Amino acid sequence: MKQDIFEAGNYYHIYNRGNNKENLFIEEENYFYFLKLLVKYIVPIADVYSYCLLKNHFHILVKIKNQENFPEKYKTKIHLPFSNLFNTYAKSINKAYNRTGSLFQEHLKRNRVLDENYLRQLVVYIHLNPVKHRFSDQFETYFHSSYRAYLSNKETNVAKDYILELFGGLENFIFYHDENKVKYEGILIEINESDFD
Repeated sequence: MKQDIFEAGNYYHIYNRGNNKENLFIEEENYFYFLKLLVKYIVPIADVYSYCLLKNHFHILVKIKNQENFPEKYKTKIHLPFSNLFNTYAKSINKAYNRTGSLFQEHLKRNRVLDENYLRQLVVYIHLNPVKHRFSDQFETYFHSSYRAYLSNKETNVAKDYILELFGGLENFIFYHDENKVKYEGILIEINESDFD
């Protein structure tokens, strides 16, 4: 399947899993390091709206910024920060755990998001992922997702203002998550779910 290209001003659902279904995150410090790299490489060129890091896969929802806001080195190479993030992370895991070869599946998967309704669904889908894949029975307390950033008054690298506005405020944001947890099977996401089972 041909991969969509990254273009300024567009929304993307980015996801991938470990090669051969291996774990991407072996211990707690790996999650923190991945997020540190996300801030270093992706935040300068994109707004991060939601993310969820699970042991063997991840989901990230971003909007690529306008090119005039990019660091100069990325203005003609929007894909480069993503390559840098995943290559740097893979090299660190290989070194730390004495492994060789690809950590991630061959190609970073990405879907362009074309409407606000789908964007809302993706935010909820990403936050409910720990429950869907049985990593946790409570998405609200899952530590490695952006959901808790939405409930906090602390400064965050999650660009939550636009998303909260899209949901009509924090109360509706919480309600929409709770409602969709109950009728979870009603969320339709256009990705190959077998990728993560």
